[in-house]
Amino acid sequence: MDAFITIIDKVLVYIVEISTTVLELFGICILVYNAVRCFYGWLKHKSGIRLELAEGIALALEFKMGGEVLRTVVVREWSELSILGAIIVLRGALTFLIHWEIKNEEKSMEKKELKRGKNGRRKRRPLQADLPDLTDLTEPEE
Repeated sequence: MDAFITIIDKVLVYIVEISTTVLELFGICILVYNAVRCFYGWLKHKSGIRLELAEGIALALEFKMGGEVLRTVVVREWSELSILGAIIVLRGALTFLIHWEIKNEEKSMEKKELKRGKNGRRKRRPLQADLPDLTDLTEPEE
């Protein structure tokens, strides 16, 4: 029976290590993809880049934090647990700060949009004449 428990324990450790690595890889891929995409947008002077970058960083951090939480399943010593706990707290604080930054950036963008609307530079909404006529799409009767 002890051999069976040892085998199950080793299988669990391997599954957790693989899953943790995959989650952290997802986080890295998301971070790199968003950084490159936002850098390209910045070169094109696209608005809202800070918001997109912050959202990408937040998503990447959540994947990385998921990997750290999963890693706590196989921790054997208190020193490892304290290190993992510190990493989780730091990543949680970073995630909180990034979400706070996202909320502030959204408010800032809303204020800019309201100012644009007051200056008359708002985009024109399509008139009824601009919309395509969909009444002619019926099939002819035979």
